[in-house]
Order: sequence, then C-alpha cells, then structure tokens
Amino acid sequence: MDWEKYRSSTFDELIQADGQPRPAARRLVEYLGGLSGREIAERQLAADVVARVMGITFTVYSDGRNVDRTLPFDLIPRVIPRKEWEVTEAGLKQRMRALNLFIGDIYGKQQIVKDKVFPAMLLKDSVNFRPQCVGITPPLGVWAHICGSDLVRDGDGTLYALEDNLRIPSGVSYMLENRMVAKRVFPELFETSSILPVDEYPSQLYDTLAALSPRPGDAPVIALLTPGVFNSAYFEHAYLAQAMGIELVEGSDLFVADDDCTYMRTVYGPQRVDVIYRRVDDLFIDPEVFHPDSLLGAPGLIRSWRAGKVALANAPGAGVADDKVVFAYVPQMIRYYLGEEAILPNVPSFLCHDEKDLRHVLANLDKLVVKPANESGGYGMLIGPRASQAEREKFRALIQADPRNYMAQPTLNLSTAPIITEQGPSPRHLDLRPFILSREDTYVTTGGLTRVAMTPGSLVVNSSQGGGAKDTWVVDADDQGTH
Repeated sequence: MDWEKYRSSTFDELIQADGQPRPAARRLVEYLGGLSGREIAERQLAADVVARVMGITFTVYSDGRNVDRTLPFDLIPRVIPRKEWEVTEAGLKQRMRALNLFIGDIYGKQQIVKDKVFPAMLLKDSVNFRPQCVGITPPLGVWAHICGSDLVRDGDGTLYALEDNLRIPSGVSYMLENRMVAKRVFPELFETSSILPVDEYPSQLYDTLAALSPRPGDAPVIALLTPGVFNSAYFEHAYLAQAMGIELVEGSDLFVADDDCTYMRTVYGPQRVDVIYRRVDDLFIDPEVFHPDSLLGAPGLIRSWRAGKVALANAPGAGVADDKVVFAYVPQMIRYYLGEEAILPNVPSFLCHDEKDLRHVLANLDKLVVKPANESGGYGMLIGPRASQAEREKFRALIQADPRNYMAQPTLNLSTAPIITEQGPSPRHLDLRPFILSREDTYVTTGGLTRVAMTPGSLVVNSSQGGGAKDTWVVDADDQGTH
C-alpha cells in the first residue's frame, strides 16, 4: 500500500499532517505499506467474505420492502492511543453517572427543575417522559444500564460528545464481529501488537443484567426481548442472546400472571423470568399501559416491573435523557449532581426554544447542522452547508412551528481515517460509539464501534444511509511489542 499521496484536509486518525504515521499507528501503517495492492485487495475480499458468512447484516427499510444488507467493512482499523482512551473512558463514566442521577431525579423530586438548572418547559414537552414511571426506583438506582455515546473529533483534534443513546442503543455486535474479522485478516498484527481486547463485552453485559435480578440468591433467568426477525437490528439481538447464553423471546412468548411475576412459555411449561433486556421501544412493551394494539410486548409487563418482580433494562422512561435538546444540558448535570466539570466537552449546541439561539440558528442555516430532538439514524436533519436553499427554507418553517423540537450545532470538520479504494488509501469522515454498562460500577468498551462514511466528503456515517464500519484498536503507543 502506497501512503505517499495520502493526505487529509482535517485531523486524520492514522496519518499526521506531515505524512508520517501517528505513534500509535506506526506499526500498522508500516505493515500495510509492505503489502502490495493485490495483497490488500485479497485481504479486503477475504474480510468481505467472512462478514457475509458470519451474517453481519442490517435491515434497510426502503419502498415498503425490508432489505437485508451486509454491513460494509473497511480493512484499515482506526487506532487510538491508550493514554488518550483512558481520559475518554473516565469522561464517559462521568456522563453516565450524571445521566442516571438526572433520570432518577426527573422521576422523583425533580430537584434539578426546582433549582432552575433544567428548564421545566423542556420536561413538559418531552416526548420520552413517561408519567407511568414517576415514583419508581429501579434496582441499584440505575435507569440506563446500556448506553451508546457517539463521539466525534474536530479538525483541531478535540474529541467531543455528540449525543447519548439511552433508549435502545445498537451496534455493539458489529464492534465484536469487526474484531473477529480483523483477527482473521491480520493475525500477525494481533500477535505482535498491544491491541487491547473487546471480547469481554457479552460477559460484562450478562453480569450487568444478572445484577438486576429480584431473586439474587438464585441463578437468574434472563431473556432478550426482540420485536422479531423483521427488525433492523435482529442480527444483533440473536448474536447477543447467543453470546450471553440467554433466551431470545418475542412478546408472545411472555405473560404476566396474577402474582405479578413475568413468565416465559417453554416446551416444559411456564418459567419465571427475572430480567428482560428489552430491544423494544417503551411505547410497545405493554399494551395495558402504552399502545393498546401493540403485539411486540406483553400485557402487564409494567405492572410486573413496578411490583419489583421483573427487572427491565433499559428501564422504561430512560429515554427522557435521550433527547438531543436535553443532551445540551449534560455539562450542567455533571456540575449539579457530581460537583465536577465535564471531562468530555459537548459539541457546542444552539437550542431553538431559546429566543437568542433561535435567531442565531435562523440567520445561519447555511452554516449549521440542525437536528430534531428525537430522531436517530441520521434522519430528519439538515446539513446546512450542503443543503439547497429550498431545503433550508423548509427547515426554517419546521423550526418556527416547533422550536422546542430542534437544536443546531456547528458543522464540524470531522476527523478522517483511510479506507481501501481502487486508487489506494483515501480519507473518509468517521465517528465512534463506545458502549457503557452501568450497575454498581461502570464498564466501558475498549474503543467501540467506528462508523465511517464510505462516500467521499460525506458526514453521514449511519449504516442505513450508506455508512460502513472499521475495527477500533486501542493500543499502547509506547509499547508496540507483545500483545
């Protein structure tokens, strides 16, 4: 692979502005530089074949059809120095402590609202606030047991928190599978480099779920509740259930009895379930409480949870903090609940419910990224510099009609990393989604899922919109010796 012509217009994760590899990536860059173009192409093809054989797919909903596609995997990993990662990990743990305290406060005394640190009107208009959860204290006081926080790096090298996904974060299976593919393609690098492992996540997730069991003296019965095979993340649901050795169930497999316990239908008769890792949205988990026509959950599930007979992860209502407008207040939450300054800075945000910010946003639609409060997957947003005048005017009307539902951020010059192309290595923008597990202590994956835009210049990395993925290596920059 020829690195001579490789240059990026922004901060690159592997190659410095002078064309030299970053210290943590030196061994990788030198190794790839010793491979011919043919050898690189053969290894990329091998990686693609392994991904297809493993069934690493996601579902695209298009024209009313459900289309399963293999997640594009790029051979060249993203590399992060261990010392930098230790700071990032501390920042993620800090965010999750504050966010869980915030959610508990919102469903309790709402002291942060009374103290005017968090605006009451944001809570009043929150589509993810669940009145049915007021007064509940879940096991260990934790509401968001699993979180996927999206991080981006700006052109000056600063790492920012972009958003926190607290409802049903997805993508961790791709992180694990990417590592398995990389090990098969680069076995020699894993033998000689200090690449930190990621494969303990399923056991860490199992321990997190088991800690919630209402019957702590017994081996807990844990089930993963999936909407079914047509869900876009079904591959991940099946993968994680198998990796943890727990049951994969749909709503019709569960029922709540008169004793308020939740049971699973099995060929041997009903079996009590202690913990449910739910991959079904709040509004569909219990037709007794939410959507009465939902077939994805089980009647009585909230009743069973309120009675303390079953634990749900993430807890219903945790999504009150999974709001791009609420996100802007996380530094204040950290200060309010922990008495600390945020280790990870937020991407600067303008909140359209604020008159001053609203004027700024409307006057600078051509320079900002505008996001609705509760969309995900890169949908429903405006990338101002790349939008047409008609698109910007459409968003102007949407914002003015419902200011609370919109926020805006500067268009960052996102960092890049090289991907394999027929012309050689070429820079593409990317982000990073680490996964955080909260119980009595907090666990953070080593690195996370790196999502990469496969289209030149694109800032959209979501798989549903053409993005791909890379393996993420956290390495000791000072010790590139034995693994």
